[in-house]
Amino acid sequence: MAPEISYPLALVIGYLLGSIPFGLVLTRLAGTQDLRTVGSGNIGATNVLRTGRKGLAAATLVLDALKGTAAVIVAGYLGGADAAMLAALGAFLGHLFPIWLKFRGGKGVAVYIGILIGLFWPAAILFCLIWLALALALRYSSLSALTASVITPVVLWWFGHAALAALFAVLTLLLIFMHRDNVKRLLAGTEGKIGQRA
Repeated sequence: MAPEISYPLALVIGYLLGSIPFGLVLTRLAGTQDLRTVGSGNIGATNVLRTGRKGLAAATLVLDALKGTAAVIVAGYLGGADAAMLAALGAFLGHLFPIWLKFRGGKGVAVYIGILIGLFWPAAILFCLIWLALALALRYSSLSALTASVITPVVLWWFGHAALAALFAVLTLLLIFMHRDNVKRLLAGTEGKIGQRA
């Protein structure tokens, strides 16, 4: 497929897949209250966990990650590595700013991981290990994710993937922006911990 067709198509495919709000869909199907009225009001797995439904939170995490992976794989098949990276960006933006929810989506951690799985899975494993170690030690999901995301572009650069390092540097900046309120609460000592209901 010609680049002038595959690249825009990859971006659109990525955005549409990324914009599927699995957390909201699963909690509605389960009959819980509107997820946007719980805790932080976020549609991601951490906020689903605040409903007390661990199974739904796990399912949200997996599905949000897989939509990023799927976007990368489909676009890569259609248009190659560059298209896959554009789809990755599209999926991330779709999750953060879904058209279906008036552009108010999640914060992007699960999709970030899913995109990493599709583009360079060893970095995804390292991200998860860093997140898990910090989450177990400190019980702050936001701090764990932000720390792992800052390390990720460095790891990609170290492995010789300069283009991926640049892409994930951008995604990391977006992730930090989406977690700006969490950063303020971390600094103030008022950030909620994993498993804590609001």
